[in-house]
Amino acid sequence: MRTEKEAIYYELLVLRCQRKEKVALEELIRNWERRLFYYIRRLVDVEQDAWDILQQTWLKVLQGIGKLREPRSLPTWLYRIARNTAMSHLRVEYSRRALLDENEDISSVEENSESFCFEDAERVHYGLSKLSLPHREVLTLHFLEDLSVEEIAEVVRIPPGTVKSRLYYAKRALRTVLEQEDRNHE
Repeated sequence: MRTEKEAIYYELLVLRCQRKEKVALEELIRNWERRLFYYIRRLVDVEQDAWDILQQTWLKVLQGIGKLREPRSLPTWLYRIARNTAMSHLRVEYSRRALLDENEDISSVEENSESFCFEDAERVHYGLSKLSLPHREVLTLHFLEDLSVEEIAEVVRIPPGTVKSRLYYAKRALRTVLEQEDRNHE
C-alpha cells in the first residue's frame, strides 16, 4: 500500500521520463531494477533467462513510458510489463521443449543434496520455489512487493476475488512446504 508521497514521487518521475530526462530514466532503472528482477526471478527458473527478460522489460518500458496516462500507476504498469514479457518467454520456452519432445517435468526444481540450514528469508525463498507459478506470483507481489489485491488483479489481469483466493491457498501451500521441510531436516 503506497503512501500519497510515493504516488506523487512516481507521478513526477514518470513525467520527467516522458520529457526524456536522462537522469530520470536512470533513476527509474536504479529504483526498480532489483524489484523487477526479483519478481521475474520468481517466474522463471533460470537466472540468465531472468536477466534477459529484465532487459526486454526495460526496452518495453522505455518505448512505452511516453504513452503512460496514469503516472501514479507506475508500479502496476512496470510489473504488468515484466509479467507479460516473462509469460511470452515461458510460452516460447514451453513450445520449444514440446517441439524437442522433452519429457522433462518443467515445474520441478532442482534439489540440493546438501543439508539445509535456512534463516527465515531463505526458507521463504525456498518455499516459494516449490509453489505453482500462480501462487508464487501473488505471494511475491503482495508480501514482497507490497501491492494491494486490486493492484495485483490489474497486473495479473484476474478478478480481485481470484487474487484473494490464490493468496489464501498460496499461504496454506507455503506453510505446508515449510513445515514439511522442517520435518525432513529434524
